[in-house]
Amino acid sequence: MSKNNLEKTIARLSRLTASQLGLLNGILDTFERPIASHRLSTSDVVNKEFLIAFGDVLKLHHSMSQDYLDKHRFEAAIERVYNAIGRIASLPDNRCNPGHDLTVDGEAWSLKTQGDKGIKRDTLYISKFMELGIGAWGNEKDLAGLRDQFLRHMRAYKRIFQLRYFRLKSTNLSPIEHYYELVEIPKKLLAEAKRGDITMMHNSSQIPKPGYCTDGQSRFKLYFDGGTERKLQIKALRKDLCVVHASWEF
Repeated sequence: MSKNNLEKTIARLSRLTASQLGLLNGILDTFERPIASHRLSTSDVVNKEFLIAFGDVLKLHHSMSQDYLDKHRFEAAIERVYNAIGRIASLPDNRCNPGHDLTVDGEAWSLKTQGDKGIKRDTLYISKFMELGIGAWGNEKDLAGLRDQFLRHMRAYKRIFQLRYFRLKSTNLSPIEHYYELVEIPKKLLAEAKRGDITMMHNSSQIPKPGYCTDGQSRFKLYFDGGTERKLQIKALRKDLCVVHASWEF
């Protein structure tokens, strides 16, 4: 920081109230907490600047909240960090956009998050990959049509990422409470669903009845949730088939 900027900052601090200074000191304490961060050396998504800056965002978030960084805050944070380090990132004008969630250097991305208590280390789960909307939903042929809708949906973006959160139990020996990892899900892997096996759960009392599309190699499952939201879930997606670009623990 230049001397001029430092003087301006000090002048602004002098105008803060006692309660505002208390909040600011809490934030400063957060930034001083140690963080262990790691990046994949070959990552084109996370460089050293991003690794540090996004780690600061995560610490700042948890200075105010015990909940994990959710999807909308993740989208806003990653856009701000990329722009701050010289990449060009923008959110779509329509936040309810049914396609991509973020554009980075002209490339459309889909962003997901997971931080529920049932999260597993070795498999990914996406509770709402997309909405399936109205339409026929009564047999395996209809589910195949919904599967094709999923494949068309993926044409709207080039890459898929999930920010995963694990809440750890802090102890005297291990003060770590928060662990995040940024994982890329290969579109090519999910596209294998086009050759998957469709099964409708005819004995279910749910209306419309749910069903699965499995790839036959236990790599992932598409779950057609026939509840009120009529959405597509992705279950049991093997993490070892994905790319972990970075992790943060603090």
